[in-house]
Amino acid sequence: MAFPVQFLCRALRTVGLVLFYYVFSIGITFYNKWLMKGFHFPLFMTLVHLTIIFCLSALTRSAMQCWTGKPRVILSWSDYVYKVAPTALATVLDIGLSNWSFLFITISLYTMTKSSAVLFILLFSLLFKLEEPNPFLIVVVLLISGGLFMFTYESTQFNLEGFIMVLLASFIGGIRWTLTQVLMQKAELGLQNPIDTMFHLQPLMFLGLFPLFLYNEGLSLCTSEKLFRVSEMAPLLYSLSTLAAGGSLAFGLGFSEFLLVSRTSSLTLSIAGIFKEVCTLLLAEVFMGDKMSLINWLGFFVCLSGISLHIGLKTYYKAKAHSVRQLPCKEGPEIELPLLRREEEEEEVYDEDEEQEILH
Repeated sequence: MAFPVQFLCRALRTVGLVLFYYVFSIGITFYNKWLMKGFHFPLFMTLVHLTIIFCLSALTRSAMQCWTGKPRVILSWSDYVYKVAPTALATVLDIGLSNWSFLFITISLYTMTKSSAVLFILLFSLLFKLEEPNPFLIVVVLLISGGLFMFTYESTQFNLEGFIMVLLASFIGGIRWTLTQVLMQKAELGLQNPIDTMFHLQPLMFLGLFPLFLYNEGLSLCTSEKLFRVSEMAPLLYSLSTLAAGGSLAFGLGFSEFLLVSRTSSLTLSIAGIFKEVCTLLLAEVFMGDKMSLINWLGFFVCLSGISLHIGLKTYYKAKAHSVRQLPCKEGPEIELPLLRREEEEEEVYDEDEEQEILH
């Protein structure tokens, strides 16, 4: 009886984490699109969100330290620059380009194009020999790329500039989530807790995005009546409050994403993403007036079938292999890259104290 009870607890925990992720992921998608209708500074918005996330992460770390009596991890400069910086740069480019694209495209096109990130994750898995090539992968690529083509074919709401931005964000997102999982699952860094990961990522993300913000939005923001040239206090307070609300959503999204990846795997995030995309498209059609033809819906489901096939193949081959792939390291022990971790292996990484910290 112990095994079914343990399995049920893990299943309920996973479902709870997925629903927690859904609330913030779908919520911030609609929030960004709504805000961009009247506030045309997506990079500045992202910088504000990064600042709020850092502040909330720092406060949460302090509260956790007081609660547990244990000091939180602080990385050395060498680890921070060489191991955290690549993940931070990829993350901020993914988020920045995604937010920027809302100036040009609908939620439906954004959601559909972002689903192509699976293609790029697959590409990097093959390049770094994290996944063995097989004939089924050709079918996966054809289904996802064909579905994306059908979705954008003769779309009256298609915008090339926004589409390229989201496609580039998906490409960088493939790098982002591979690096994120590796970063969080390196026991020697001590970043298994999502709050610690977010705390260390935000400063580098801010510094990476700030030059792009100055080049594209710095002058126009200084002359905008939304903030610096505001004539009345009410519009200023409204802008600040909406930005703060978005920052809170961004904090919740980052925490839920990192928590889901760290406590399960990127496979779980991928599967959850499929159903989230369906919900997002339906809500966009009902509440945002996005128009989708029959061929657009067929393209969407063709793309989903490709993603589902890819996930099924990874699950099958991982169960068959019964081991995680390891890459040899020139110094020290081998570095594990468990992109599809099993539940048994998870329990070896996290002790009971760490799990209680995350839950609290």
